[in-house]
Amino acid sequence: MLRRRTFLGGAVGALGAAFSAPLARRAAAADALAIEQAGESIAVIRGAGGNVVVLGAAEGQIVVDSGAAEHAEALLGALRELPGGGRVLALVNTHWHPEQVGGNVELRGLGAEIVAHEKTRARLSAPYWLVDEDRYRPPLPEEGRPTRTFFDRDALEALGEPIELGHLLLAHTDGDVFVHFRRANVVAAGDAISPERDPVLDWFGGGWVGGRADALTLLLERTDARTRFVPSYGPVVGRAEVEAERDLMQTLYERMVELVRQGDSAEDMVAAGVLDGLARTFDDPLAFVRSAHKGFWAHHNKLSPDIV
Repeated sequence: MLRRRTFLGGAVGALGAAFSAPLARRAAAADALAIEQAGESIAVIRGAGGNVVVLGAAEGQIVVDSGAAEHAEALLGALRELPGGGRVLALVNTHWHPEQVGGNVELRGLGAEIVAHEKTRARLSAPYWLVDEDRYRPPLPEEGRPTRTFFDRDALEALGEPIELGHLLLAHTDGDVFVHFRRANVVAAGDAISPERDPVLDWFGGGWVGGRADALTLLLERTDARTRFVPSYGPVVGRAEVEAERDLMQTLYERMVELVRQGDSAEDMVAAGVLDGLARTFDDPLAFVRSAHKGFWAHHNKLSPDIV
């Protein structure tokens, strides 16, 4: 059952044992944070950048993603007031974008092991070219980079909860992973699912429509009707939302691959109605199609035998 606690300025409701008044005061003074409970022992902190997932127990915490750098202090305050008291044993990064790794340095300073895909470690260890801004983003300081990496699968056994980690190949970037809390039946999926915002395909970093459709299919195959999914942005969702996005991506793949073969530009595709009649609308249709179009050409060898 999903329970939600919201911290918005002075409008602070009854918090319960896990969420005490000091957190409300810090949140009001610094950031607007919302906390949802996605399971008996799993909380989701919203408003610190990307969503932060916390498995808490008396012995400590396992955290998924660390938000944006400008919210690191507020995040630490929130963690101290959740079960586990800010004793972070391990941090898992779902990928390498700034709003998912901005608190890595601070959590590493608390002694947390940082776990991520090997591609995430590589991306955070070197300057990264920001195409739209025509500049390089500097590497993350060494003390904030992953200390333990994997390629396909990994697992953690902590706080009485078996945790499975796996690669979501090219769903959003080249370093996406899911974190499956098996007993709680909760999956942190990062930006591989996007129930509220236009899905982001970081084509320069490896993400594309075909990879996203495959990744969502993988998530559906390894979960059941009761699984709760935590995206990077927006509320915790159920299986229906993940199925809807998978179907959307599969439909877009089937439509766009033919238009790519014809040599259509992104503008041609929008004019031809590539997004018409879908179950979902887009806030910025052309921006989405441009990213998807570039992603197709970056993976042209996967499209069909006779693609140029």
